[in-house]
Amino acid sequence: MTLTTSPQFRTASIYVVIAVVWIWFSDRALEWMVHDPQRLTWLQSLKGWLFVLGSGVLLYAMVGHAVRRLAVANAELVAGNEQSLRVLVEAMDARHKETSDHSDRVTRMSVGLGRLAGMKDEALRNLRFGALLHDIGKLALPDAILIKPGKLDEAETTLMRTHPKIGHDMLQKVGFLRAASDVPYSHHERWDGAGYPQGLRGEAIPLAARVFSVVDVWDALSHPRVYKPAWPQDEVIAYLRQVAGSQLDPHLVALFLDHLDELKLLAHAESGAPSGS
Repeated sequence: MTLTTSPQFRTASIYVVIAVVWIWFSDRALEWMVHDPQRLTWLQSLKGWLFVLGSGVLLYAMVGHAVRRLAVANAELVAGNEQSLRVLVEAMDARHKETSDHSDRVTRMSVGLGRLAGMKDEALRNLRFGALLHDIGKLALPDAILIKPGKLDEAETTLMRTHPKIGHDMLQKVGFLRAASDVPYSHHERWDGAGYPQGLRGEAIPLAARVFSVVDVWDALSHPRVYKPAWPQDEVIAYLRQVAGSQLDPHLVALFLDHLDELKLLAHAESGAPSGS
């Protein structure tokens, strides 16, 4: 049977052992070397201050080591979760008959654009997971709608438009994904307020969703789908400029086009590695 102890117990135990050893040996050493009571009192005070200083440095180092170990463990946990999600996403892309690497591609580009827009740390992490799972709600929709080669009728369109809310509700059931639900929930909102499911307008749309929407439109037009061929790049760029200020955030469209070449490099980067912290 293996005996396990908590990190805090190990840290406290090491500190107590070092403190006991220091006090006992230093007291014995002073009593052996110094016989003048006044000088002994002064050295005892000095020893006390050295103990306070030394224990502070020791505790700082031990806590820092524990924090680093926790950070590494957390990063490994997040990476493991992401690998599991990528398996699900690959299955989703295959079911939806999306182009190869679609979800990874838009995720990498979205994180790149988000970083250019000033997003950092936790916001980038949530953008990455949200972009990766942007169509998770479509798992609840029938194949007849998802891969229909022609235009959807009114009833089919109404059903299709339920997938953002479904995706949002699904992610709310997973603790580490709750904050990543902005993209699945709001990537079909429009800058002019004519989108769905909430009819949000302008900057009321979460930044992560606005960032992703620009990338998603570029990707949808630049690659073939079951209902259309890929558009030439000059037509894609012209369309993005046309819908800036109506469908898409005009500032993010301008930022995207200003950095299109470097973002396209991210689109074709090797998949499987996290695109941001």
